[in-house]
Amino acid sequence: MPTTDRVLVCCALAEEARPLRRRLGNLAHVRIHVTGMGQAHAVAGLHAAWQTAPADLVITAGLAGGLAPAWAHGAVLYAVSTGCPIESALQAAGASPARFHCADRMVITAAEKRRLHELTGADAVEMESGAIQKACLERGVPCATVRAISDTATDDLPLDFNRFQKKDGKPDLIRLLAVVARSPRLAGSLLALRRQARAAAANLATVLGRAMNDRPG
Repeated sequence: MPTTDRVLVCCALAEEARPLRRRLGNLAHVRIHVTGMGQAHAVAGLHAAWQTAPADLVITAGLAGGLAPAWAHGAVLYAVSTGCPIESALQAAGASPARFHCADRMVITAAEKRRLHELTGADAVEMESGAIQKACLERGVPCATVRAISDTATDDLPLDFNRFQKKDGKPDLIRLLAVVARSPRLAGSLLALRRQARAAAANLATVLGRAMNDRPG
């Protein structure tokens, strides 16, 4: 991959960015930027990163909820803009082409996921990539969405995490811990979900790392 390419990787959360920094941190032409959750924060973060330095390719990366039953935990899916130079490398690295739905809230239950899949035909749901893809299209910058499945179409999340998002797009961990303290039975479910999310994020970093190193110039 040519070092003249300037690649910007946008993640909503620090937890998504951390394994990517470990995997891609030695690539001088790659910047990883944490925007916060949601479309508004994603676009604001993208423009802030562009003001610091331009990019020849934007990758919006992180976790997603499964909508199509075919996708297992940790599956890495992608969607790219027309002519995006990283598509063949993503396929070679093990990512699968997919359709994403960009939602304005987290989808919590399997029943919600089933209805959303029937309505949109999307494979997975997330909260930032659609807005970033649109901003890149307007600017004429190639963009790739690369996401790993943290919870499948049949998984119910243990809590409505929409209640624990702060105005800056970060999770309100203090409020979340307070709820867990009042309901200790939640702790096991949350720990299991955290392990799934960490494994998915690690798999995403592995696949994206392979693609970034193998993409032909």
